[in-house]
Amino acid sequence: MLPESGLSRRERQVMEIIHRLGEASAAQVREAMEDAPTDAAVRSILRSLVEKGHLAFEYDGPRYVYSPTVSARAARRTALERVVSTFFDGSTEGVMTALLESRGPLSAEERARLKRLIDEAAEEGR
Repeated sequence: MLPESGLSRRERQVMEIIHRLGEASAAQVREAMEDAPTDAAVRSILRSLVEKGHLAFEYDGPRYVYSPTVSARAARRTALERVVSTFFDGSTEGVMTALLESRGPLSAEERARLKRLIDEAAEEGR
């Protein structure tokens, strides 16, 4: 299952919040939402995400605490793969070009780090 594939806007919003927080109760999720729906709606979204396998929960006294079933790193990677596939026809070069053209100038430290990562990837055959 792809993390966050086939989710509604609100479901993606909840997943982003829980990934950012690491874990959260329904009240914490609702508090972090822009234009938050009702408590019942938030709980319904959380229940749906549990049923879809995106969230797990534990009891913490009188409340449920939800956590993602996939790490934020794995979710980022999958989301990025979808963007690369959808908007850049699978081209890493296209993505890098767009990023470099859309951002301000890179610092010398950022350039050195990127060069190192490219060199490491080449050594590993990626």
